[in-house]
Amino acid sequence: MTAPVAAPAYPVRVSGRIDEPLSQGLWLVKWLLAIPHVVVLAFLWVGFVVSWLVSFFAIAFTGRYPRALFDYNLGVLRWTWRVGFYAYNGLGTDRYPPFSLKEETDYPAQLDVPYPERLSRGKVWVKWWLLAIPHWLVVGTLTSGGWGETPQIGLIGALVLIVGGFLLVRNSYPQHLFDLVMGLNRWVLRVAAYAALMTDAYPPFRLDQGGEEAGVGAGSAAQPL
Repeated sequence: MTAPVAAPAYPVRVSGRIDEPLSQGLWLVKWLLAIPHVVVLAFLWVGFVVSWLVSFFAIAFTGRYPRALFDYNLGVLRWTWRVGFYAYNGLGTDRYPPFSLKEETDYPAQLDVPYPERLSRGKVWVKWWLLAIPHWLVVGTLTSGGWGETPQIGLIGALVLIVGGFLLVRNSYPQHLFDLVMGLNRWVLRVAAYAALMTDAYPPFRLDQGGEEAGVGAGSAAQPL
């Protein structure tokens, strides 16, 4: 019998764990508690866009991502993921996110991207929009419910509301729902890092479920969407 072949690990590593015990009702006001983070992140993402633009031309002419700008953009993605995991992209912890761009190894939500020594000078012109179009269509469905003019809740938001119902009624977070929510968030964050020019590795069209990014093989939790 042939052993299952593991799919190659993607360089954007996203992980999370259910930080029990979780409050039955705290999730109802996390939108309010998260406001200070939302305000700070609004400014950080302005800096992210500026950093992206400078990095774009640096890569186009030198093939290198300026390390300081890479670390800043990685920090913004980490901060965003921690807040999302705490609030309405995950509800996986009641521990308030730190105000930090650094890697917080003791926090239950982690994101890491290894620094690329060299990047393609040609791909930088097309990967963030043309090559990423198929993924943008998926991400639009996961985060906003589609691409129409009427705002809608995305698939991740709908699932997290269901999670909130389980917490409110049964004070439990079903593992299968957590694994699915993690897989969908992982897809979104992989595309975000790719579009941010942080890797040349094209994001896989697969749903890698679960809190940790272990090797993916036959019979594992990784499934096509």
